Amino acid sequence: MSSNERHTARWRLAGFALSAGGAMLFALKGILIKLIYAYPIDATALLAVRMMLSFPVFLTVGIVQWRRRPPDLRPEATNMALAALIGVLGYHISSWLDFKGLHTLEAQTERLILFTYPFLVIVFGRLLLGHPLRAHALAGAGLSYAGLIVMFGSDPARLTSAMLGGAALVAAAASTFALYQLFAREIIMRCGPALFTAIAMCAASVTTVGQFLLTHDMTMLALPRHAWTLMSGLAIFSTIVPTFMMSAGTARIGAQGTAIISTLSPVLTIILATSLLAEPFGLPEAAGTALVIGGVALFSWLDSRRTAAKSG
Repeated sequence: MSSNERHTARWRLAGFALSAGGAMLFALKGILIKLIYAYPIDATALLAVRMMLSFPVFLTVGIVQWRRRPPDLRPEATNMALAALIGVLGYHISSWLDFKGLHTLEAQTERLILFTYPFLVIVFGRLLLGHPLRAHALAGAGLSYAGLIVMFGSDPARLTSAMLGGAALVAAAASTFALYQLFAREIIMRCGPALFTAIAMCAASVTTVGQFLLTHDMTMLALPRHAWTLMSGLAIFSTIVPTFMMSAGTARIGAQGTAIISTLSPVLTIILATSLLAEPFGLPEAAGTALVIGGVALFSWLDSRRTAAKSG
């Protein structure tokens, strides 16, 4: 093996490790939120704290990225405004719906519902932009949504109005995040991934904190030290660190490789949810999980093969 081949192998191995680490850290999000909800705090306040703690890091990244670029390579004001609006959609509206849904929905179920968003990207792409519907996407979606039906239909007694309401909110979060992904692609190309992420996160931080200040009293944040430790962990280890790890991993192994590695995320969420939160997990949950993950993995694998065949 030549030195260039060894370098490429190490580069890709690092990409897989970064993507896997990022996926695992993202898996902690629902667990941490459920633990934080043991304290008197709601979705709006918790999301505001998460974004306030993350804001300085993303602002610094944005400033550094802006200064590194020659003036003629900096994005236009219109593209920056679009990045900000898309960021509000993905990191404020979608996140708020997700946080709100976790009040009444189990963390493992929340993760699996969110995990189906790639199929919604395809549906919205067809409806809004006229993108083609691929057979492998429909096959993967069929498997994944069959898995959700198995999970929800296995025990009708668990289908309370609160649980169904939480599931609807998380499904709305998946839908808005799919729209974010769809609209973000072109703007990311114009701004660059790091600068786009910085602008999007900073804009979402401003609107999220603004929502909190308009609707809440600051006394809601007078929480015990342990609650603040958990909220700091949510901001650092389930927001800042995995965001950069996933970006670095994608740069090394591509979006499809990252998507396949991300199938680790719901598995780890389930392990943590059953061990730390005592959430139920039996044969129906196992079957449903296998179908959801299998559907997404099938779609990602077939899509990567189709892309490779076209480029070859």
